[in-house]
Amino acid sequence: MNIGLTGGIACGKSTVAAMLEARGALLIDADKLAREVVEPGSPALAVVSQTFGQDILNGDGSLNRKRLGSIIFNDPGKRKELEGILHPPIRQLMLERMASAEASEPERLVVVDVPLLYESRLDGLFQRVMVVYVPETVQLERLIIRDRLSEEEARKRIEAQLSIERKKNMADIVIDNSRSREETERQVDAYWQEKGRL
Repeated sequence: MNIGLTGGIACGKSTVAAMLEARGALLIDADKLAREVVEPGSPALAVVSQTFGQDILNGDGSLNRKRLGSIIFNDPGKRKELEGILHPPIRQLMLERMASAEASEPERLVVVDVPLLYESRLDGLFQRVMVVYVPETVQLERLIIRDRLSEEEARKRIEAQLSIERKKNMADIVIDNSRSREETERQVDAYWQEKGRL
């Protein structure tokens, strides 16, 4: 069985992913796959640097994520262009890892952590989608603190994604992460018990 795990930026998706993994799920992290596909010397990184300029590379040939981020978060067209380059190889690698996990351990829950799951129209790849939710006011506050951003910068990053309210409404399973960690654990436990009956 597999689920797609998503949410908005600063909603606590990584926290919930770790809770599911601690209970025995096998975690595939799309952010890690995204790093793999742009390792120095990779075909995807070559295309990214040709498209956005050599300035987005560090001296050792690795991707300077902060520099690239400042370009794409200020220009929706450039963000779409980057997604067009990176999404196909990330999706391919994700499908390979899912198939391998499901073949080797068919009874184990495979959780695929995908930040832009709905934005990338990947929900059809999963049996169910779990959304980690906090209200947008909490999301904004947490993002400003976590990434030391101005309110305007944080809003831009939040607005670059589908609203958390829409994601919540589209989800099969919602984990509300706006209260205590214990409350989030309780919801994850309830899901873990229920999944055996699905």
